[in-house]
This record gives sequence, structure tokens and C-alpha cells, in this order.
Amino acid sequence: MSFTETIGSRTYRFADLKTLMAKASPQRSGDQLAGVAAASEEERVAAKMALALVPLRTFLNEALIPYESDEVTRLVIDDHSPQAFAEISHLTVGDFRNWLLSTTTDADALTRITAGLTPEMVAAVSKLMRNQDLITAARKRPVITRFRNTVGLPGHMSVRLQPNHPTDDVKGIAASMLDGLMYGCGDAMIGINPASDNLAAITKLLLMIDDFRQRYQVPTQSCVLTHVTNTIAAIEKGAPVDLVFQSIAGTEKANAGFGISLALLQEAYEAGLSLKRGTVGNNLMYFETGQGSALSADAHFGVDQQTCEVRAYAVARKFNPFLVNTVVGFIGPEYLYDGKQITRAGLEDHFCGKLLGVPMGCDICYTNHAEADQDDMDNLLTLLGVAGINFIMGIPGADDVMLNYQSTSFHDALYVRDVLGLRRAPEFEEWLESMQITDSRGALLSASTHQPLLEGARDWMGIE
Repeated sequence: MSFTETIGSRTYRFADLKTLMAKASPQRSGDQLAGVAAASEEERVAAKMALALVPLRTFLNEALIPYESDEVTRLVIDDHSPQAFAEISHLTVGDFRNWLLSTTTDADALTRITAGLTPEMVAAVSKLMRNQDLITAARKRPVITRFRNTVGLPGHMSVRLQPNHPTDDVKGIAASMLDGLMYGCGDAMIGINPASDNLAAITKLLLMIDDFRQRYQVPTQSCVLTHVTNTIAAIEKGAPVDLVFQSIAGTEKANAGFGISLALLQEAYEAGLSLKRGTVGNNLMYFETGQGSALSADAHFGVDQQTCEVRAYAVARKFNPFLVNTVVGFIGPEYLYDGKQITRAGLEDHFCGKLLGVPMGCDICYTNHAEADQDDMDNLLTLLGVAGINFIMGIPGADDVMLNYQSTSFHDALYVRDVLGLRRAPEFEEWLESMQITDSRGALLSASTHQPLLEGARDWMGIE
């Protein structure tokens, strides 16, 4: 099916739905690199106008990546619920935008239609929305998950404590972990990106965090971000695995580049469930994504990078994840060139994930060769806080010394909590108060009151 739109005396023609979607995307360097972006702002506007008139039903009849050759497409189509779709089946993409922004469309309505939405529908409507639209609609759609605590409640925001170390030094990681806990971070999880990917090193880190968690009865969850096959092996050897991690993408070929398939993710999910380590729930998968991953693997098939990204959320929701993290600026300026593109992508990812029922967080970040700085990250942090983000990152000084990129710090989490009145996961906040780290309102107490935890931690770490 082709599409046309006339502006003035010029008529723009778009060969198929895939081309129309790409041309309607906001400007970003990755689509330009792939050769799928609009050639001008006028062409982009024409594509948006044409896209607004496309019936949502079209996305069920015209696959951007063929059903026969891609298991993600098969997942999307096979899992689609006609019953959930019925409420909005008469709408065009433009009508759908208006429906989402209507004051009568609430969380219950958005929850009812979740199983009827495909990632392509959601990506399409996001291309018609301003930043404030993305914030407004995402804020309406909380996604709540549970393992040892509860993440995603309205009015709450959690933090993944990321205590990475360039040599996986256990004491160095433990020191960063304690630092973050003293700032009230860590309710999303304590998650380590290991410098070494061997099973012995991974198990050592898992044992360290679990020993600390049990000793101080911390109601949080741990994760060592290794390949899913390593996690399965660790589970088989009896390691204390809480959350099961994997990077995912939106096409079968891109996922193959990560060394995974839907069947392997199912195996990992079942392995995690078999441990029964959750106390308040059993959401246990942790996925990371990023716009541009399919393009970097030459596995995008001419689909724009944002639509590929949203297809990854369909993969994620299949496995009832605890957290999904769009690592928005990490892949680099080849895909998101500057602070403006990173900001837009972060808001898109959060909106699209929430609409698909995925518990979205964001690593609000950039690499040092991007045209971005910490002020850009402050802006995105604030916007995502308003939008109802499930979690952000907490990194010492906002500078990851192992991965060499810039993210958000423990102090940044305090800032956004203060200005927006956001609380932590309730079980974690109760623990912080019991440890005299925060008061009943969630505000940090003076460091002098933290002596019980600090003194005990010194003994635990073997520090004189």
C-alpha cells in the first residue's frame, strides 16, 4: 500500500507503510545514517499528515518486517488480542492520538487496550505527538511490578543503584553500594555491569550482594548484567540470582546478534521462576534496550530506529519483566546526535513502553563524544519524572568509571524526588526509616545517625 500527501503544489509519495513511518519520524542521526529519514522538514510534515490518516487496522495487515522471516513479528501478530483492540479499532492514527489525550481516557481505559496494541501502532502515534503529549499520555498509564518490593506506583520513582568497578573489586563495589544506600538509592535494584564475564566472577558478585542484603534485611533485588546463558549456568550451580538480565532488540536478526532467541529467553525466565526468590511478587526479568541497536547490527530491514526499539518492548512484555531500561544515549551520537535528540528519544521510549504495558525506566545518559551535557540530562530527568518514569539510574558522581559514560547520580535522584514529591518503593522506604537513613517523609537524615549501618558495614567489609 502506498501513501501520498500534497503540500502546496508538491505531492509526496511514500511507497509503503515502512517508508511512511520512517519519513514521519522526528529528526535523528541514526535514521539519516540508515538512509531512511525524511529529506526535508516539509517531507517530514507531509509524512506525518499522511500517517495521521492511516487506520490502526492497517498495522495488522501490513507487517513492516515479514511474518515468515521474523519471530518478533510473529510474536506481535500471534499475541494480538482482537477483543482488547475492539475499543479503538475504528480509529486512525491521528484519532488515536486525540483519544489518548482526551481527559476521559484514564488508566483503566489504557490498561483495557494494552493487549490490542502492536508496537507499530504505538510507534506511529508517538510520531504525531509533541513532547508534552508524550508526557501527558505516559503519566496516565502506571505499570506496577513486584519482586521484593513494589515499583511503579503513581507518585513513586525508584533508582537502580549501579556500583560498577573497572576491575570488579568487591570492596570497591561494596563501597559504592553503601554510598548509594546512604542517599536512599537502590529500591529498583542493585545492578552491577561486570568487567569480567566469567562465571566465577559473576557468582562472587552475586554472593556478595546477597550476603549484604540478607545481613541487613534490605527489601531490594540484585542483578549482575551478564549474558542470559551465564545467568542460566549460575542458577544451575546454585548462585543466588534474583533478576535475570538480557539486552534485547526489535528484530530476530538483531536478537541473534545478542546471541538470544525468544526460546532462550523463555528458558531463562522459567529458570528464574524456579528459584522462587521473590517475596511480594514474581516479576524477575530485567531487559535493556536502546534506539539504534538494530541498525548497529545491520538488522533493521529499513525500519526506522524508534519503531525497531518499540518492537523490543513487545519482546519484553512477553516475559512479565520487573524492569525495562532504555539506555537512551549510550549507543552514541551516530544514532542520537545531541541533547535534543536524546531527550526526544527518552520521552518516546517511555511513552511507548508504558502504552504497551512495560515497566519503563531510563538510563538518562550520554557518551562524551555526543553533543550533549549534564544540563540536557537534568532536563530529561525532570521531564521523565513528570511523565511517571518507573526508575532511573544512580551512579557515583554520575560518571560510570567502568563503562565510561555519563548518567545520573545519587544526588540527581534526591533533586527530582524533592521538586516533584516522588517517594521510593514503600517497602524500601520503610527499611530506610528503620535504619535511620530517612525520616517518615522520606527525607535524608543527618549522616551522624547512620552509624549502626556504617559500623556494621565496616565489619562486613573487613575494614578497620
